Amino acid sequence: MYICSTLQRINFSKGGVSAISATARKLAVIIWNVIVKNKPYYNPKEYLYLDQKRKLGLVKRIQKQITKFEHSKENFEFVTA
Repeated sequence: MYICSTLQRINFSKGGVSAISATARKLAVIIWNVIVKNKPYYNPKEYLYLDQKRKLGLVKRIQKQITKFEHSKENFEFVTA
């Protein structure tokens, strides 16, 4: 479960008390958003690894550069093999 892995990760780096406090805060924020702001709870089942996040960041940077220099996708020929 996500909360347990968060607890273990924080516990390893900062200590048990900090891990419990961080997890309690995370749960409080989730409950607050559900009750007060009427936002449905979104449980991300799939977490990205660091290399996947870097690839997504690279794609975003390329898209920003394309719009910045007023190019269109038709100007480029992408070869996927």
